[in-house]
Amino acid sequence: MPYSIKRRNVLITGGSRGLGAEIARKFAAESCNVAINYVASEAPAKELAKELEQNHNVKTIVIQGDGGVVADIQRCVQETVKAFGGLDIIIGNAGFTKFSNFKDLDALSYEDWDKCWNTNVKGNHALLKEAKPILEKNEEGGVFILTSSVAGQSLKGSSMAYSVTKAAQIHLMKCLANTQGPKIRINAVLPGLLLTDWGNLYGEERINALKEDSALKKETELGDCAEAYLDIARNSSMTGQAVQIDSGINVGHM
Repeated sequence: MPYSIKRRNVLITGGSRGLGAEIARKFAAESCNVAINYVASEAPAKELAKELEQNHNVKTIVIQGDGGVVADIQRCVQETVKAFGGLDIIIGNAGFTKFSNFKDLDALSYEDWDKCWNTNVKGNHALLKEAKPILEKNEEGGVFILTSSVAGQSLKGSSMAYSVTKAAQIHLMKCLANTQGPKIRINAVLPGLLLTDWGNLYGEERINALKEDSALKKETELGDCAEAYLDIARNSSMTGQAVQIDSGINVGHM
């Protein structure tokens, strides 16, 4: 039987802009209370919270915190539960990269590698670890969906550190799904090119090349990608899956 996402309590890390904000809008439209985590974009986070409250009559909370700092992650979970009285769905959308050439082994410092690891991998482990007792107490359990990337299943992406840590993130998701059931379902969405503030940093030439390389000859539509999180949350028989929403960019390289 499908899991109803109506009136759930949702925490979204990296939720103030781009894909995270669009996911927040989708869940709020289902009458969900939404906790919006941000690391630096305070104004967009507050504007989004106001938009969701006005348009959907839901509760929101805005929480500052770095997705790669364990103490901040723990506090995000704690403040969400305090504000809403519970937690049902977590979207691990915080991520980090630094655009660089794979061929240049000096392009990234080891501090950059550490930040990629901490945000893309360790932070998501800490997120589920903190939330696990809460999710397991729910009668219907809980949902954890990670935002990964097609870069985790290819030899491409914004940086080598990003590609490597996204591959590790996908493996983390599978390990967690295999060990943390039956009450917690854990999956990942792997977007392709999204023309958000972050995606536009590729520049026009690279963006056009990525579109041409994809089977559908276009970028990944933001709304289509965000909708996948709702579909996954509803599916009570699905766990351990890495779902590509990428306009066929990976099959285009096969």
